[in-house]
Amino acid sequence: MLLKVKDIHASYGKFEILKGVTLHIDEGEIVCMIGPNGAGKSTVFRTIFGFLKPLKGEIVFKGENIGGMATHKVIRKGISYMFQRSSVFPNMTVMENMDMGAYIRDDKEQIQKDIEYLYKMFPIIKERKNEMAKNLSGGQRQMVEMARGLLLHPDLFLLDEPTAGLSPKFQNLVFKKIKEINENGITVMIVEQNARLALKHSDRAYVLEKGKTIMEGSGVEILNNPRVIQAYLGGKKVIK
Repeated sequence: MLLKVKDIHASYGKFEILKGVTLHIDEGEIVCMIGPNGAGKSTVFRTIFGFLKPLKGEIVFKGENIGGMATHKVIRKGISYMFQRSSVFPNMTVMENMDMGAYIRDDKEQIQKDIEYLYKMFPIIKERKNEMAKNLSGGQRQMVEMARGLLLHPDLFLLDEPTAGLSPKFQNLVFKKIKEINENGITVMIVEQNARLALKHSDRAYVLEKGKTIMEGSGVEILNNPRVIQAYLGGKKVIK
């Protein structure tokens, strides 16, 4: 088991958002979390990543309790996080943004080799590397964000709504890249509003409501659960 989250509670000030979230991720999986706005999905990520200290419960990553650990230490343990809102620096070039992704590394020669490898995985980055990031489309920025997160050599990559605001073409491209990232040995966890797309591409899934885990199963099982179909898939069954 790569990550175990057990009965975590977390709050913003006086407002308790997480009220008992339990989940786990095995090495090599793609796991997604779905649920309504305000369910606490992004807060789970923020708590795992060290932005919030859990009030209760434990977060164990590779056998070590990281609950409440400083974010820079969590990164060094092997977790990358692609934020819900773009963190691409608009007034820097694509190449400069990529360099920022390796800020905790000092192996400059290997960094350049890694960037060359990522150019092959994300050709659009190489094509636009000397352009200002503010001139990129939303989908192109997502490619930069994903590639930048990979420069940290994560064991676990947290992706917070990676398809938000993107065209169907780029939504499908994002999940194609997620699959490719996973096939390269990186475990992936996704928070996603497009439940249908996320479940189709996930090994397992969790449903959150009101700060609690209410359902767990394979992507196919959750995709065909009557309650999920009614609440998140427009009442239409997809896979028999």
